[in-house]
Amino acid sequence: MAGLQEIRMTEEKPLLREQMSMENCDVFLPPVDSNWQEHDIETPYGMLHVVIRGAPKGNRPAILTYHDVGMNHKLCFNTFFNFEDMQEITKHFVVCHVDAPGQQTNASQFPAGYQFPTMDQLAAMLPSVVQHFGFKSIVGIGVGAGAYVLAKFALIFPDMVEGMVLLNIDPCGKGWIDWAATKLSGLTSSLPDTVLSHLCSQEELMNNTELVQSLRQQIGANINQSNLQLFWNMYNSRRDLEMNRPGSVANAKTLQCPVMLVVGDNAPAEEGVVECNSKLDPTQTTFLKMADCGGLPQITQPGKLTEAFKYFLQGMGYMASASMTRLARSRTASLTSASSVDGQRPRICTQTNSSDSVGQVTQNMSHTMEVSC
Repeated sequence: MAGLQEIRMTEEKPLLREQMSMENCDVFLPPVDSNWQEHDIETPYGMLHVVIRGAPKGNRPAILTYHDVGMNHKLCFNTFFNFEDMQEITKHFVVCHVDAPGQQTNASQFPAGYQFPTMDQLAAMLPSVVQHFGFKSIVGIGVGAGAYVLAKFALIFPDMVEGMVLLNIDPCGKGWIDWAATKLSGLTSSLPDTVLSHLCSQEELMNNTELVQSLRQQIGANINQSNLQLFWNMYNSRRDLEMNRPGSVANAKTLQCPVMLVVGDNAPAEEGVVECNSKLDPTQTTFLKMADCGGLPQITQPGKLTEAFKYFLQGMGYMASASMTRLARSRTASLTSASSVDGQRPRICTQTNSSDSVGQVTQNMSHTMEVSC
């Protein structure tokens, strides 16, 4: 990929596979913080279940998450947001978790004949959430299907979005062969197992790791299977995201905000994320590929993802004094940028050039930054 630069991060305290075991399913326990409030918000396409902590802080954006198919906000994000270093981030922002219709724990089953919202309609439901809570803007964190929804939202409502972290995004609709394969899989496998092939790597599935076993149990026990089937069908009926890298075609349209793409190097979504990277503005995009990682980096490697998220927010001009505790740096050069004349926050990218992980901060990079860690 022309102009793409690889960046390696070494971790001071590596996360061992044994440390990420799913013993007693404690990964999926609710947050220890009891200040989360549940809301049901009316939108043009039905009700949305939302969980929020904190209140809007001045002009700072809210962190808004959207989970993958087969999950809800608890299964998808509890590990990440419960991670110790993540608390340094969340104390500065209001956090809002959105559950796709009918996917929250103990959701009622939709009546027969219910028409599940299209992926475009799921994106069009989000302005109601933003307006309900009075958010000035959001930084989105989406995984899989949720990443697709948030990217669509950012394309339709760019003024509401300040940044996007998109894990395992596939911007392409399914072709007939993929559609037929999905249908066949649905006939020969249970719904949880079918969804697991979307969430987890082949290595994770073949080894039947504790992560896979626990997810299988949680998907079957905590998500209404009829509602899940509707979401799964709609996700597999998605269309291509209509975006192209600036300059590649006439009147190209793409995401206008800073974007961090994240994928594990063994993830089933790797090809889709690479395709998405080719459609984004390289001056606004960071591509994070996680080594020895399957399909759920926010669960198996929350430390690395937290560190990358801190850098991403700092690149947007937030949390300038936040410490980087988990990724070792032999030397660090910091750059404090004055506010630009038009009041926009300067874009700052973090770059490592040498094998001994020398950290540097640069502005206005003319190429996509790839980070391997």
